[in-house]
Amino acid sequence: QVHVAESGGGLVQAGGSLRLSCVTSGRTFSSYPMAWFRRAPGKEREFVAATKNGGGSPYYSASVQGRFTITRDVAKYALYLEMNSLKPEDTAVYYCAASTRSPLRPGDIETQYLYDYWGQGTQVTVSS
Repeated sequence: QVHVAESGGGLVQAGGSLRLSCVTSGRTFSSYPMAWFRRAPGKEREFVAATKNGGGSPYYSASVQGRFTITRDVAKYALYLEMNSLKPEDTAVYYCAASTRSPLRPGDIETQYLYDYWGQGTQVTVSS
């Protein structure tokens, strides 16, 4: 059985930093895309960042480009999201997702239904 588990969320002041972690078990996703999404209060879940199967440049939403960095450690079955210069509008539940489809076209990397496994989410709250 596949499990996806996020951790690292919390309360931080605007301008601060947090590092989210995601660990998978039950199968390896080293050859497949993984991504972070988030759902802010009262809003739809949205794409944040993604990385393909170990190569190429990562993808970021315009709202986090330059502030967030996505990395993965294949050996540890882990995905990370380093978040800097946090803003109150970054407040959301952050979800880790893994796809079993590869390759994903650049235009599809943000498409939620192409990700097959999801974690429960971790809350990030940024105070002003």
